Amino acid sequence: MSIRPRFVAALALCISVIAAPVHASGHAHSGHSGSHRVASAAVAHGVDVHAVRLWAGPDSTRIVLDLSGSAQHNLTVLGNPERVVLDVAGARLGPGARAPAAIGAIKQVRMAKRPSGELRIVFDLSRPIHAKSFLAQPNHQYGYRLVIDLAGASAPDTPVKVEHARPDARDLIIAIDAGHGGEDPGAIGKNGTREKDVVLAIARALAQRVNGEPGMRAVLTRDGDYFVPLRDRMRRARAQQADLFVSIHADSIRDRSVDGSSVYILSPRGATDEASRWLAERENASDLIGGVSLDDKGDVLASVLLDLSQSASLSASQMAAEHVLQQLNQVGEVRKPQVQQARFMVLKSPDIPSMLVETAYISNPQEERRLRGTAQQAKLAAAIHQGVRAYFYADPPSGTRIAELAGGGTPRQVLATAARGAGG
Repeated sequence: MSIRPRFVAALALCISVIAAPVHASGHAHSGHSGSHRVASAAVAHGVDVHAVRLWAGPDSTRIVLDLSGSAQHNLTVLGNPERVVLDVAGARLGPGARAPAAIGAIKQVRMAKRPSGELRIVFDLSRPIHAKSFLAQPNHQYGYRLVIDLAGASAPDTPVKVEHARPDARDLIIAIDAGHGGEDPGAIGKNGTREKDVVLAIARALAQRVNGEPGMRAVLTRDGDYFVPLRDRMRRARAQQADLFVSIHADSIRDRSVDGSSVYILSPRGATDEASRWLAERENASDLIGGVSLDDKGDVLASVLLDLSQSASLSASQMAAEHVLQQLNQVGEVRKPQVQQARFMVLKSPDIPSMLVETAYISNPQEERRLRGTAQQAKLAAAIHQGVRAYFYADPPSGTRIAELAGGGTPRQVLATAARGAGG
């Protein structure tokens, strides 16, 4: 089921009826000098910078300083030449800390102790940027971290028109999201296998299969080892007008004997939370729901439109997830035989059917070993692809190439066609 044509019809009916991580943070913008100071449990002395790490994506760069404790810092963005200047109060370079190599928007990193006692780090840039920073508290994997995100100085993301192969029939767009990335490794197996690596490999294999399917096109939320914020993953899918969002993960649990796959969709409570957020922020949002902006709608109409979109999206998510779960059951153990519900952030897009696939338990030594191999990665990608394919062929969206390829057959005939194609 595609929610687009159904949503437009429901929208017309509604209008006809109704019309009668809490951390201190700051931003410094490019184009002029700007600075901000973040104070977190001020320290008097002796903060060591153990390492400076860089992660680059296609449109952003993340800087992470590993610290021995909490610290105050001041961040300034300067132009002519473009650079970011970071002063960390009472800090010094720890043993072995070195300036990292250039990557992404960063051309060079320079570090020196100032007479006033601050450690100054200068990031020379290749282009203007926006910058924001926050101090991350310790967790089970890391100590204190000072995180700086650099993003291109461009207009906010807005939905874009997707160019399709033919004017009278469009491709289905499948957004594939490899979980974690960059300094976030995700779960780590007993033998050191990192979730971020195996799910990216599965995502790429799935994208290859989707792109080989007539009438479908894949878009990856990340195609490398870099971090993408959770809401940005949703925005990237919506910017491409995706018909389905599939997030790939590998679960972990203390009991290493637990194994199997599971598939999640958004819980009703998660949908309610997201609806409240959209309604509260719609005046400032440039996003669209099913192609219709909410910012000029009254409270009642906006609420009804959002509810229609979410209901259609959740219904479609359930059906698509059931198809994928059925296929996963044929390539290995399924931990939970029914589609599960959770409040995962990446599933909260109100107008895109979305699912999160836990491909296996990386905490299980046998599953960890299989996940490292390209053969198992290919099997998992094939199963997800077959489930997605069967879902769309069961009820092909009008105006798509899949609808033409299905030939308007009965659901039973369409499913038989899908099964034959998936078997190859």
